[in-house]
Amino acid sequence: MKSINLEEISKMDKLYRINLINSITGIKPANLIGTKSIEGEMNLAIISSVVHLGSNPPLIGFVMRPSKEVRRDTFDNIMETSCYTINAVGIDFLAKAHYTSAKFESHVSEFEQCQLTPLFDDDFEAPFVGESALKFAMKTVEVLEISNGTKFIIGKVQKILVDPKGLATDGQIDLEKLDIAGVSGLNAYYALKKSSSFPYARPNKLPSWD
Repeated sequence: MKSINLEEISKMDKLYRINLINSITGIKPANLIGTKSIEGEMNLAIISSVVHLGSNPPLIGFVMRPSKEVRRDTFDNIMETSCYTINAVGIDFLAKAHYTSAKFESHVSEFEQCQLTPLFDDDFEAPFVGESALKFAMKTVEVLEISNGTKFIIGKVQKILVDPKGLATDGQIDLEKLDIAGVSGLNAYYALKKSSSFPYARPNKLPSWD
């Protein structure tokens, strides 16, 4: 087992350190955040930090990097409109999703540059990704500032759009059936395969470990 202490981490080459710390948390969900500015310009950004916060009310959070030195159109659009979409990245459009991370000018749409389809549903202002098999509309509830300058954006689910083949009778989403991708670090993507499913864990109903 290799041991790496904090002093060694702080002295690492910047890119090596970024890759290491970004990947030690394992495989995370790969999602595209869709927004539209008040001027009507659409933006799309790949995010690996989406987390479930609660089911009643249905709250989802994600982390945005510091915006002091780098322009963050996604964050600005969310602050202006409070509306955004979260779209699971599928294996079949991984490359297109990845390249939305390129630093395009504000007036340039990642939808257009990466050949992804903007989809509008009912009267919700922010665009969905047409290619995504699992996507949901969000409205901002709270924005928290973390000590390193990152922002934690908390939103409430307004609507869920899902391919029926991935929705189980118990409400679980089968990510394997939907060909959803996972991401580790900045640019390593994984196909997901369901390994096991267990009942709700109760202290008096533990299995035999023999």
